[in-house]
Amino acid sequence: MSDNKRTESERSSQMKKTKWKKSTWVYLSLLAAVVLLNIAAWCSTAFCDWYIAKVFPVWINTYGRLTGMLPFSIGEIMLILAGLLLAAAIFLGILLLICSLFFPFPKSRPRRIYIFSRYFYRFLSWTLVGVLLIMTLNCTILYHASAFGDKYFERTDREYTLEELLAVRNYVVSTCNEMSAQMERTESGDIIYTGDMQQEAIHSMQNLGKIYDGLSGYYPRPKALLLSDLMCQQYMQGYYFPFSMEANYNDVMYIMNKPATFCHELAHLKGYIYEDEANFIGYLACISSEDAVFRYSGYLSVVYYLDNDFYEAVSGNLERYYEEERLSPQVIADNIFVKQEEWDRINKEALIPGEIVEAASESFTEASLKLNGVEDGIRSYSRVVKLLLQYYEGTLF
Repeated sequence: MSDNKRTESERSSQMKKTKWKKSTWVYLSLLAAVVLLNIAAWCSTAFCDWYIAKVFPVWINTYGRLTGMLPFSIGEIMLILAGLLLAAAIFLGILLLICSLFFPFPKSRPRRIYIFSRYFYRFLSWTLVGVLLIMTLNCTILYHASAFGDKYFERTDREYTLEELLAVRNYVVSTCNEMSAQMERTESGDIIYTGDMQQEAIHSMQNLGKIYDGLSGYYPRPKALLLSDLMCQQYMQGYYFPFSMEANYNDVMYIMNKPATFCHELAHLKGYIYEDEANFIGYLACISSEDAVFRYSGYLSVVYYLDNDFYEAVSGNLERYYEEERLSPQVIADNIFVKQEEWDRINKEALIPGEIVEAASESFTEASLKLNGVEDGIRSYSRVVKLLLQYYEGTLF
């Protein structure tokens, strides 16, 4: 009887060892895949282009369709769970440290805590590998592909003149001034929109896909974030979440930010991860729309980038700056991020001061962009001006 028990125990132990070896090999294989894919992405633009054209659409057409069926943001829930998981890992680490101090001998330590921690950190390590793999597949590789402008416009590295910049800047400014007078408004001056904005964004992007084939195909509906107040504190309008293949947006920001933001985030779902490219694609989708609010939003989304570049080009010379057409007071009012009454509410209800949230968000975004090879970090958003100049060359100048 004793021998049988010993044999069963040995078999169980052997099975556990075999299972552990298999899981270890799977873990190491996934980790190796992450490393190799990153090496391939950094070394080969051709590989990244092939991946975006042939493989990346599979994720949006399968997993993206599945998550798109739900009316709420899966990505937002994932972020909350990630925060809780991180907090649990820190708490458990502190608990283990305390146990090691109060129970110096291993045999005297609380056994259940150590068993639980072993399984917890094993789960955490698997989760981390999964995060790295998904980030590589749905984000990192995209950063090393050919740029949108390189694919669809004649590449030029020439410096544009002040007159050429002004041709585009003045066109956008005058168009904004004209369109602001055409908007239907409330008595308080807020723009009214009664259509299905998410569906119009999808329609606009699909229409743009008839011209630029890389933008064709399926798009999920952009989803509002429940934590939009926090997004406001970060001065973020939208967020592409690679773990759920969703285009998320800040639902508290002023309405005129939404059309361009929807199209911007949807552009990321087609593999255009650079912010300047997404800004440009969002602009093209909006101004090509038959919807007047979308067209106005498109022009508003780039007017400050152009205006700031003009101001810098004249070295802050206000006399020269004011010689050109100016934005009307109504356009300036329409081009706000969040209305003042919303800011008052957010600041009153905020658990963390806005300055801290904004600084942390800016640091994270800057570090993330530079880690992925975007050397100018957040300033890369303004590179949309170069794309606008390339687009309008031969028509406006």
